[in-house]
Amino acid sequence: MSKTVKPVLFTNFKAFGKEKNMETKMILRDLRNADLKSLEDVIRKTWNYDKFTSSKTAKKLAKAYLASCLANQTYALTAEVDGKPVGIILGKNIEKHRCPLRYRWRQITALCRLLASKEGRDILGVFKNIDHIDRELLSQCEKDYKGEVALFALDPEYRGLGIGKKLFLRLMDYMKKEEIEDVYLYTDTSCNFGFYEHQGMKRQQQYQKVFHMKGQKETMEFYLYDISVSKKIPNCRNV
Repeated sequence: MSKTVKPVLFTNFKAFGKEKNMETKMILRDLRNADLKSLEDVIRKTWNYDKFTSSKTAKKLAKAYLASCLANQTYALTAEVDGKPVGIILGKNIEKHRCPLRYRWRQITALCRLLASKEGRDILGVFKNIDHIDRELLSQCEKDYKGEVALFALDPEYRGLGIGKKLFLRLMDYMKKEEIEDVYLYTDTSCNFGFYEHQGMKRQQQYQKVFHMKGQKETMEFYLYDISVSKKIPNCRNV
């Protein structure tokens, strides 16, 4: 279970809203239950779920995916801008992980709702295929990883403002405190995977797959990246 995170307020933070360069506040803090709906919307937009399924199924899929990730973490941090959750990062100390029952139950109920429709079952089949690809990528690595970035999502409207970097560095701080040497994550061409390279992560494995969804042919590449936490990574407060 995630330890309590001391909220960090970043002042003089600039975002681009209705007025350019308007001053606003960004806080990194513990995840709250009230955040989940907003973060489901962030996930839905980040991975363009509405592109390959109906809006109704896209909402169910985002709920199921977030719940699955929350069941697979020991550290959860939310980015809030002017009271609105706009990003989340989840990390896992693999040796200490115990599945939080409240999130497992949320995951089960969300999956059951998806299974109730043919469209939902079809899209779950795609994600089952992706999970198999991820496991294959990990099995091809020779390292015995102790840490994982279980989820990293940021509202597209708030990218390029340094929020993602602050979230990432806070997670690396956690991994250092847990004395975890190597951390890995899964990503693919539907994500801004270049961000991870800018943070010093290295691509270790990749795999290409063609999917057919909603009458569309989609070619995707899947990657496994990792980083040695012992290398010099700047503290979140210094960026």
